Amino acid sequence: MHAVILAGGKGVRLRPYTTALPKPLVPIGDQHAILEIVLRQLSAAGFTSCTIAIGHLGEIIRAYVGDGSQWGLAVDYASEESPLGTMGPLLTLRDRLPETFLVMNGDVLTDLDYADVLARHRASGAPLTIATYARKVHIDFGVLTTDASKVVAFTEKPSMDYRVSMGVYGLSRSTLDGYMPGLPLGFDELVLDLLKSDNQPHAYEFDGYWLDIGRPDDYDRANAEFTTRKSLLLKGA
Repeated sequence: MHAVILAGGKGVRLRPYTTALPKPLVPIGDQHAILEIVLRQLSAAGFTSCTIAIGHLGEIIRAYVGDGSQWGLAVDYASEESPLGTMGPLLTLRDRLPETFLVMNGDVLTDLDYADVLARHRASGAPLTIATYARKVHIDFGVLTTDASKVVAFTEKPSMDYRVSMGVYGLSRSTLDGYMPGLPLGFDELVLDLLKSDNQPHAYEFDGYWLDIGRPDDYDRANAEFTTRKSLLLKGA
């Protein structure tokens, strides 16, 4: 099994922690870089190879990870000279990729079963599988439903339940057909194109532990929780 880790972003929202380090190398619990945790998890899940898409401070990532042999992985790299969006780096890699593979952001902390995501993607026959997570938003105001300037319904401070993308995907190489290498391609653009062509992605619903380390408060939470979550996150790794 093969995985692609997207690690080319500048980590602007996580500054000052990312001033000198690329975000995937920021340490969690003063012990492991986020990227190291991900690589150990992939290896434990049975993945044998991995491509890391690098950009900002990419040489530091390359020096830290090397060929991946310390984690039992064969790691290679794809350099991004200018920002290409979430899916853009995959277009330059297309000929190096197997027919189905895992794609994930390099700043995700989760106990998701990566191998199962890929297996379910293969079984679904879908062009794309999106790992999803349940979220709830509490609205602090009364919500009105109007029609032709008339109030037809009112709900006092409701909650909204929805599912979000976890930044982990199963992808088929053929899904990238028709897109030009070297041009930006966002995840949103790819999904909307698939929906327009009536080629619906598959949703992989997950309700375990997931934390997207995008902002300083997320990073602080990751450090606070890592000690109690370590055995879960590095189970078998």
